[in-house]
Amino acid sequence: MNQQFEQHVDSLIQQYKQRKHPLDYKSRYQLVVMVILSAQDSDKHINELAPGFFSLYPDMASLATATPEELHRHLSSVRNFGNKCSWLVQLAQTVKRDENIPVTMDELTKLPGVGRKSANVIIRESGAEAEGVIVDLHVLRVAPRLGIATGTQPVKIEKQLMAAFPRNQWNALGMAISFLGREICRPTNPKCEMCVMNAVCSFYTGNPAVESNNNELQLF
Repeated sequence: MNQQFEQHVDSLIQQYKQRKHPLDYKSRYQLVVMVILSAQDSDKHINELAPGFFSLYPDMASLATATPEELHRHLSSVRNFGNKCSWLVQLAQTVKRDENIPVTMDELTKLPGVGRKSANVIIRESGAEAEGVIVDLHVLRVAPRLGIATGTQPVKIEKQLMAAFPRNQWNALGMAISFLGREICRPTNPKCEMCVMNAVCSFYTGNPAVESNNNELQLF
């Protein structure tokens, strides 16, 4: 990766590094619950239902006393709510108390409903040391557009990003690319002229291989 590209990535990280995740959580407990609920759903939707849910289940201890069927009444509008309700109850009964919530990749991914992407979000938002790079649907689309990864598989793209950037940038990098995808590098009609990455972006400079890869990701 050349010096010019590194400088633009630094600018991208600086632009977004102080921004918290769009999920409007108030504690690590809320973050974990909302991250699980937001999979294949929208952050906006989860933010809307979160206050009512957390008024009933304010911490791990209270959630551990619930049954999945009880949660159905409050989360039935969430995609895949049946599995997610079961995962939340299992998680709460495993962790038991808020202070026991782990912040390492190995421990987080042992919890029901928590994969690498979710774990990377929890680690980043908790201020813990990065063990990977967040690859959500926005990063999955934008990283190949920029020319810093290839393919359409989250695990493969994450490995490429981890290999290309120093570990001390991993936490900030994934979220910065995600924000770029949410706000600027949209699936259709991206706002390339106002993008901090446009001078080094393969998509903007017309790389046909990037255009081909982008066609596979239009749903995101």
